[in-house]
Amino acid sequence: MEHQPRPHVVVIAGAGIAGLRAAERLRERGFDGQIVFIGEEPHKPYNRTPLSKQLLARTGRLGDLKLPVFRDLDAVWRLGTRALGLDVASNRLLLARGEEVEYDGLVIATGVEARHLPGAPVWSDHVWTLRDMADARGLSRRLADGARHIAVIGTGFIGCEIASSLRGRGLDVTVIGRGSALMSSAIGKQVGGLMTRLHRTNQVTLMLGRNPVRWATADSLTERPRSGAGVSIWLDDGGRVDADVAVVAVGALPATRWLQGSGLDITDGVLTGPTTHAVLMDGTTPALTPSVVAAGDVARWPNLLFDWTPRRVEHWITASEHGQAAADALLLGPDQAAAFTPTPRFWTEQFGVRLQGVGRPGLADACCLAEGSTKALEFVAVYTRQGVVVGAVSANAGARLLEYADLIGWPLDASTPAGMPVARMPMATV
Repeated sequence: MEHQPRPHVVVIAGAGIAGLRAAERLRERGFDGQIVFIGEEPHKPYNRTPLSKQLLARTGRLGDLKLPVFRDLDAVWRLGTRALGLDVASNRLLLARGEEVEYDGLVIATGVEARHLPGAPVWSDHVWTLRDMADARGLSRRLADGARHIAVIGTGFIGCEIASSLRGRGLDVTVIGRGSALMSSAIGKQVGGLMTRLHRTNQVTLMLGRNPVRWATADSLTERPRSGAGVSIWLDDGGRVDADVAVVAVGALPATRWLQGSGLDITDGVLTGPTTHAVLMDGTTPALTPSVVAAGDVARWPNLLFDWTPRRVEHWITASEHGQAAADALLLGPDQAAAFTPTPRFWTEQFGVRLQGVGRPGLADACCLAEGSTKALEFVAVYTRQGVVVGAVSANAGARLLEYADLIGWPLDASTPAGMPVARMPMATV
C-alpha cells in the first residue's frame, strides 16, 4: 500500500473503539507524526458491550471493560474534553474556553449518545439510560439499593439484554415498546417473534404496541408516583406501570451537535463517501474532504456491498474495522483509498440463546429458514431483499453462520458456487 506523507498531526475526536483502532492503524502504516485524542469521557477506550450484559448480570466487573492496545500509540490523551466546534477551512478543532487544536488530518469518531423520550425525567435517580460507564455505575448503584421491579422502555438489543440480565438476577422486569416483536427492526418479525416468546417464557412482562405518555417519580417536586414506587409510567392505552427503576433504551443519536455550522452533512450522522472521507456541503455541491474522515457509529456511508444508500451501523466489530479503514483513507486520500465494504457482524445473548448475525437483515423483505429447528431455538435464517441475500442470523448455531455470509449479494434462487448452502423454507411469523 502506498502512503501519502500528508498529515503531521492527526486529531481523533472520540476515544472509543473506532478512534483507538484508527490510531493503531496509523502507527502500523508508519505514521510517525503526533496523534491527539479528544475524548469527552474521562476514560481511555473501553469495551461497551458488557454494560448491558455481564455487568448488569453481575457476571463481570468494570475491570473487564479494558480494551487491549496492540501498538504503542505514543499519543496525547485529552480526556474529559468535549469538542465544541470544527472549522474545516482552517483545519481547527474548537474546545472550551476558546482553545483551538490544529490538525492536518481529523478522524471523527464521537460515536452516539442515548436517545431520550420526550417527557422522560432522565434527571431522576429512578430513571436511567445505559450508554457509558457512568450510566452503568449509577444504574448498578440504584439496583443495589433494593430495587425489585424494573421497567425497560425499548425493544431493541440493549433493552432486551437489560431485561435478560436483570431477570437472571431474579428481578421483575416489564418491557414497554412500540413494536409487535422484540428487536424486529434489526432481525425481522419472524426471528424477533421467537425472541419475544423466549422472553415471555422467562417471565418478562411485555407491553408491546404501547408508548409512555406521562411520568411521575419519587424525587419529583410536582407529580408523585403510586405509594412505594420509584417511578410510575402512564401508557397511551390507558395502562400504568409502577416500578422501582426505569431504564430508557430507545436507541441512540449520533454525537454530531458539535459539528453544527461546520459545513459537513450531519443528517443522521456524518455523511461520508464510500472511502470514509467526510462530505462537505460547499453551497449546493457536495465535495469530499481529504483531511477529514469519519468512523464508527457516528458515520453514515454507502456500503457498496449492498447499495449506494448511506446508512449508519451501530455494531462493535464494524466500528473497529471502520476505524482502521478511516486511518488508511486519511493517509491515502480520496483518490487512492479503497471503498469500505465490510460485512457487518453482531451478536447478543439472552436467556441462554446466542443470536449472531451477518450482513444487514433489517434491509430484508423476506426471511427463510436455512437449517435447524426454530422450536429448539437452534437454527440459521437467511434474509433476502428482492430475492438477493442481504444477511443471515443464527441461534445457537454460530459455527454454521459464516457459510451463509458468503451468500450475501447472491440471488437466493440462482445457482450458487459449489459448497455454498441454500435456503428454501419460508419462515413463519410467531
